[in-house]
Amino acid sequence: QFKFNVVVVIVVLQLYYALKSRIVGGHTAAPNSIRYLVSLKSTSGQHFCGGSLVHRYWVLTAAHCNIGAEQMMIVAGDYKVNIFEGTEQYAKPRILVIHPLYNRSTNNADIMLIKLRAPMVLNKYVSLAPLPRQGTGVAEGHVCRVSGWGYNSLEGGQVPVTLRTVTVPIVSTARCNSSDSFNGNITANMICAGYSTGGKDACKGDSGGPLVCDRRIYGVVSWGNGCGDAKFPGVYTAVSRFRRWIDQTIYGSYLLNTCPFLHALSAL
Repeated sequence: QFKFNVVVVIVVLQLYYALKSRIVGGHTAAPNSIRYLVSLKSTSGQHFCGGSLVHRYWVLTAAHCNIGAEQMMIVAGDYKVNIFEGTEQYAKPRILVIHPLYNRSTNNADIMLIKLRAPMVLNKYVSLAPLPRQGTGVAEGHVCRVSGWGYNSLEGGQVPVTLRTVTVPIVSTARCNSSDSFNGNITANMICAGYSTGGKDACKGDSGGPLVCDRRIYGVVSWGNGCGDAKFPGVYTAVSRFRRWIDQTIYGSYLLNTCPFLHALSAL
């Protein structure tokens, strides 16, 4: 009984840490307009993070969304996260691959890939997310879009929650790192986005979801200081810094096992 209670407490604390509430200052997204967005839910059905389907077997999300593979379910084709609409597909994780440089204290390299036990079926409700090339960037002021869900509370009492979305401009690392903002805590693996007037941002429950610029996922919702604060833009993991790692994780073992030439090259 004691061991069970400890496990429950640990899972609740992990959920609390992962649950980063809804899009601030945005609007309801059109039904099934963001088809690569998935919901990460606890086994009890609690949405706690977003993610993006980047391969039929793989989901891209934030490392801080890790509550353990046995404790989560991935749902694609969702629109209202706590209402069954008939468009959803469900899959349990097979493995969670956290980037080796992830640091929970600094939020550096806050990126994770989830391999699913079964592939998602691509249709008019579910699609794959396009990713940027390794090392590419987005100019300051470029307007991007972040989307996600949120709940009213961790304890329950949820009302039907519909996918929401908001546009935010890219903020330079220099400004984001200034003494009156994040004061040097933004690493090269992060990008910032938000208005100088505040009011529009991602927030709790949006973590792990996509920041889309030019139709590609350049950011993963990672952390911040409050939500929609004029001094503190939202902070996102810079996906283009990890494109090579993403491809190696998804395709590397397959290519090396099936192509002896590539295996030989990898040994050089």
